[in-house]
Amino acid sequence: MLWQEWWVWLVAGIALAVLEVIVPGYVFLGFAVGAVVMAVLVGIGITPGLPLLALFFALASLVAWLVLRRIFGVRRGQVKIWDRDINEN
Repeated sequence: MLWQEWWVWLVAGIALAVLEVIVPGYVFLGFAVGAVVMAVLVGIGITPGLPLLALFFALASLVAWLVLRRIFGVRRGQVKIWDRDINEN
């Protein structure tokens, strides 16, 4: 089957990384890392059925997203809270 080919996962990872460049926000980057991890796992011979591959992909993507969120997350002082209106004089 097609999902048991390592290059399919790698192409999906590259496509998701390109999509992340177009639509920034560190959402697709976690999925891209998960797909590349799956390409490595399938490449070394770990090819269970589709439900387990989907589970591994979801877990790898979640871990990658959490790590990216920890590294590139919201910084202190990034949000500006306005306490007065410019129209009030």
